[in-house]
Amino acid sequence: MTTATLADPQHILRDVIAKVATIATLPETTSRIVTIVEDPRSSAAQLHKIVAHDPALVSRILKVVNSAFYGLPGQIGTVDRAIVLLGLNAVKNIAVAASMGQLFRAAPLCDGYSARDLWTHCVSVAVTAREFAKQLKLPIVEEAFLAGMIHDLGILVELQVWPDKLREICQAASSTGQPFCQIEEEMTGVDHQKLGAALVDRWKFPRSC
Repeated sequence: MTTATLADPQHILRDVIAKVATIATLPETTSRIVTIVEDPRSSAAQLHKIVAHDPALVSRILKVVNSAFYGLPGQIGTVDRAIVLLGLNAVKNIAVAASMGQLFRAAPLCDGYSARDLWTHCVSVAVTAREFAKQLKLPIVEEAFLAGMIHDLGILVELQVWPDKLREICQAASSTGQPFCQIEEEMTGVDHQKLGAALVDRWKFPRSC
């Protein structure tokens, strides 16, 4: 494994995010939902106006609210009722998850592991984080879910900007046992955690995520 002569990490982050911004952007509907939910003056009615114009998102919200996970009595058939029952933060997370799912393609990260596998991992971490927050009675259940969902987003950035280098990083981590982030730093000057943080900052996610 070779170590490149690397530029300043902040310069690398700015350069990478500028390249990826046109590829990995949140859909307009999701961006508007995030903005509304983070506004303390917003209401469920305002959120409903945006969600109602996205049939795919309406279907996903109704599917979630009627799932066994929530265990609500009877079937919920209207999106306005679903928003009230789920809460604004949960609806935001559903929108973000749906948008991110579209960004994960079937391209291999390395032998036997694809971007779709990474997506499955992120969803699993998100659900586990939410359950831990519930069990511990922490007032950040939905924030924990979103944090889990986006915790490896930087790997997706690497896949889009440095696909060959990412495969080399994965292979080096597998063969040497070195920490993944350490190998990333040696080969690129930044790790996926910093890249993910830079991307969600561009997406204007709240710091609580």
